Amino acid sequence: MNIYVGNLSYDTHDSDLNEAFSRFGSVSSARVVIDRDSNRSKGFGFVEMDNQAEAQKAISALDNTDLQGRTIKVNEAKPRESRPARSSRY
Repeated sequence: MNIYVGNLSYDTHDSDLNEAFSRFGSVSSARVVIDRDSNRSKGFGFVEMDNQAEAQKAISALDNTDLQGRTIKVNEAKPRESRPARSSRY
């Protein structure tokens, strides 16, 4: 299951997400989304957990809790919407 984690501190790293979610089960991947222009966190990320029950437990336990001084929002990630290809600005 792919899990969305929002309202992250800009100081949160992949390893912090992995640590928070691994208390509830096996984490396949944990990734904070980074802005390609500024190389800074965009304030959200995704955690992948293979076991549905463990993922649901993590979502229930971590939604609206504090992680590094921020109240995080945790829910099942929605499928990515298709967007038109980016055209070059130059």
